[in-house]
Amino acid sequence: MAPGAGAQPQTRAFPSTNSAAFHDAMQDVWLAVTTGNARLALPAFFPRAAYQQLKAIYDPTADWDDRLWYDFTLDVAAAHHVVDPDAHLVRVIVAGYDAAWVYPGVCDNSIGYWHVSGARVVYRQHGQERSIGIASLISWRGVWYVVHFGAVLRSAVTGIVDDPEVGPGAAGPAGGC
Repeated sequence: MAPGAGAQPQTRAFPSTNSAAFHDAMQDVWLAVTTGNARLALPAFFPRAAYQQLKAIYDPTADWDDRLWYDFTLDVAAAHHVVDPDAHLVRVIVAGYDAAWVYPGVCDNSIGYWHVSGARVVYRQHGQERSIGIASLISWRGVWYVVHFGAVLRSAVTGIVDDPEVGPGAAGPAGGC
């Protein structure tokens, strides 16, 4: 998305899934999955500078580095083992009608943001439509970013592929932080 956008203040603008920026970001996520290189999705991942403003916790920078980004890299590696490198991205389905504004004070946040769970990455592999989920997208300045790819919470330090399905699967459910 826009370089340096994370350092700017939050807005309440509702994010679009029809913009070129969103499609480019999802292409970045897809490239990360098909190559196994999570860094390629960094422009689509929730910016560290925004997270530093958003979180009302002791050390948001360490949390971003050691939990959010680290978990994302594990999840990209897990998805890379499920998705063929020659698979083609078809579309990303986001249940925007399920998006909710998360108010300051909820989920250890000092600033509000839009949140939506369960987006679906639909792809074609060996002639068959398949899909995997994106556990959680949140907004910054009217732009959707991936914040949790495979899972929001996990019981072990391992990569997770969110709900792999034959076909497009079902977006949602609503809820979460």
